[in-house]
Amino acid sequence: MKVILSLGGSVLAPDLDADQVAAHADAIESLVDAGFEVGIVVGGGEVARDYIAAGRELGGNEVELDELGIAATRLNARLLIAALDIKTNPTPAEDYADAGEALNRGDVAIMGGVMAGQTTDAVAAGLAEYVDADLLAYATSTDGVYDADPHEDPEAIRYTTMSPAELVELVVPMSRDAGSSAPVDLLAAKLIERAGMRAIVFDGTDPGDITDALLNGSHTGTDIIPKGSDEPAEWITTE
Repeated sequence: MKVILSLGGSVLAPDLDADQVAAHADAIESLVDAGFEVGIVVGGGEVARDYIAAGRELGGNEVELDELGIAATRLNARLLIAALDIKTNPTPAEDYADAGEALNRGDVAIMGGVMAGQTTDAVAAGLAEYVDADLLAYATSTDGVYDADPHEDPEAIRYTTMSPAELVELVVPMSRDAGSSAPVDLLAAKLIERAGMRAIVFDGTDPGDITDALLNGSHTGTDIIPKGSDEPAEWITTE
């Protein structure tokens, strides 16, 4: 199975914890050992937010701030590359073609951000569509898609399943708010809908939850299931 994993920076490297990076690398290696083709898009996390905040105070414009964020995602991607003991591209891929070539070589493809105005949520969806992935997985610090920000609203409801169209409908109003709490950004949701892509959004803070979700389809997050989509073959067991 070909999987694109969107690995949030706050999931991979909170407080630049080397042990956490190494544990996620171990989880990724277990996917490869199981025969998966894996592409990973790494987010910027707190490092990106700190640089963007400092850049804004210094008068940087939004494109300049985006470039700071992209640089932070690539720093996190380099940390992951350093932690992996399997074949990867030696530096973060800077576009979909480079990542696709890495996958075609049998390497784990790793990249961060690509261009100003585009989050790593959208990059992951774009890469998944580009390489015709079987599954797009968002490993976040939140356990799925909610109808409101669960950190702000204790009565927020978590969806167990939804369609790509329902995801877009949910994200549109959230994306209008400053400091959006959307589970994925609007462009990512629209790319998922356009491609009719099978996706999951789940809490990947514990690396073991990543292997459970991708190897077995076992997670407590949200399955985004296009109309007519089947379960991935690797999740189907026979007695």
